[in-house]
Amino acid sequence: MDNNLYTNLHAEGLISDESFAKTMQREQEPVLFSLHWEIRTLLYIGVLLLTGGLSLLIYENIDTIGHQFVLGLIALICAGCLVYCFKTKLPFSTARVAAPNSFFDYILLLGSISLVTFVGYLQYQYNVFGTHYGMATLIPMLALFFIAYYFDHLGILSLAIANLAVWMGVTVTPKELLLHSDFNSQVIVFTYLALGLILVFAGWASQHFNFKRHFKFSYQHYGIHVTYIALLAGYFLFYDSFAAFGWMIGIAILSVVMYNDAFKNKSFYFLLLVALYSYIAVSCLVIRLLTPIRGEGAIYLILLYFIGSGIGMIFLLINLNKKLKTA
Repeated sequence: MDNNLYTNLHAEGLISDESFAKTMQREQEPVLFSLHWEIRTLLYIGVLLLTGGLSLLIYENIDTIGHQFVLGLIALICAGCLVYCFKTKLPFSTARVAAPNSFFDYILLLGSISLVTFVGYLQYQYNVFGTHYGMATLIPMLALFFIAYYFDHLGILSLAIANLAVWMGVTVTPKELLLHSDFNSQVIVFTYLALGLILVFAGWASQHFNFKRHFKFSYQHYGIHVTYIALLAGYFLFYDSFAAFGWMIGIAILSVVMYNDAFKNKSFYFLLLVALYSYIAVSCLVIRLLTPIRGEGAIYLILLYFIGSGIGMIFLLINLNKKLKTA
């Protein structure tokens, strides 16, 4: 871009002296393009393709290879990856710990996926845990949480959180969930409401006690989605009773808490989630109030509501973004 443009803007007082100096310095320096995230993405895809390719190869040749050989191979890959990571890791710290080299994270991810695969294969083929399906998910979950904290790996923390969700769901309704796919909806709603609150609390605790505080985003990301969805599910589950409004009160309390936390940490992402889920909850109440109206009038009112509220949401998010930047 022509440097005269910056000079004219600076002369007219539209950009400050500091911004003008930084801009001119940037223009004089060579333009560099970072491939950091592209390379990381390719490496992650490589790990997934490797594990998927090996799984497909084993599946097609299982009759000639044998289950014992497959288990031994998976265990060898897992042990090799974890031994390498234990030897090369940096000292543990409650703060963020950088990877010792470029390939450390991916080797650790491969070892963790191999560990989960090994336990799952062992249960599927040899039924080592019997009907105690919770144990088949509890052991990988505890191992993944340990690995995530010990080696400071956000990707494995996400795997551990997913295993926690599976473990809680399998534990409360193992037979119905795995055998009949017919489970008590109330039990599932309350279980995952508890899961969401646990994750939100874990995120708060990570920051409050300054113990792996960069894990907060992962905990809160999953926690806020699970909690809102569970509260909305509870509202529809008890739709015909007065208890339904108690679930709406729960949504309101959660929204207030997360709204204040989002402003405190200047996070527009969580502010956006609060606004969207709150909008869904309010829309549910509005439709409930308009449903008893008979005829075409109710349809027109609902359409007008969504048009008007949609426009209002856009302006609300714009104002919230401005408010967040000036907070």
